Amino acid sequence: MKFVRFMNRKDEVGFGVVTGEKIQLLDRTFLDPNRQLTDNLLDLKEVRLLAPVEPSKVVCVGLNYALHIEELGHSLPDDPVIFIKPPTSVIGPGVKIIHPKISQRMDFEAELAVVIGKRVKDVTEEEATKAIFGYTCANDVTARDLQKKDGQWTRAKSFDTFCPIGPWIVSDIDPSALDIQLLLNGDVKQSSNTKYFITPIPKLISFISQVMTLYPGDVVLTGTPEGVGPMQPGDEVVVKIPAIGELHNPIAL
Repeated sequence: MKFVRFMNRKDEVGFGVVTGEKIQLLDRTFLDPNRQLTDNLLDLKEVRLLAPVEPSKVVCVGLNYALHIEELGHSLPDDPVIFIKPPTSVIGPGVKIIHPKISQRMDFEAELAVVIGKRVKDVTEEEATKAIFGYTCANDVTARDLQKKDGQWTRAKSFDTFCPIGPWIVSDIDPSALDIQLLLNGDVKQSSNTKYFITPIPKLISFISQVMTLYPGDVVLTGTPEGVGPMQPGDEVVVKIPAIGELHNPIAL
């Protein structure tokens, strides 16, 4: 199923399930296990899609594709490398990614995002799998020059608008072999498949849960493949995962 969070013409936030070009409305957030479908329908064209969730945190995994490690000149880490993007970095489809004035290079990083559906702490890989609500597209936008300057990643990854996610959450797909691409102004810049993950999703979530509690609506970004590169104001960037959809965002100052 495709779950969306949207704003209608009355500036009211709603939740629903996408079927074709229609949204069947839910009576509450899709993260509530007691949610119910209503008889109300809206056209997709009548609403503005929002970031599908409002996470308390976005936990990101760096260096999860071997060829990306190679292009950055890093070594294969013993454990998954994790860092956090703040909730203020999250934006939805169509929203502008703002190029910070203090950065000279802002890069795209296409990623598969995992949306957590249940409270997760100190779980096994099997328990981690059962806690996943679904999957969406994400762009782990990075101020690459600041990342290299600082030697750690918080500032470079945390600017407002640096975590586009969407357009919706798909709950019924196998994430182990998904094609993933990034297009910049229509040109393919990244193209890979999640089968090349160094650490698979259940192990990642189990690992993260040994460090911090994950809550419903939290997002885990699973790493980007090789081919990362810069974006400039006036560009349009698209993260494309055919099993999910396309996440479009323009770049602006």
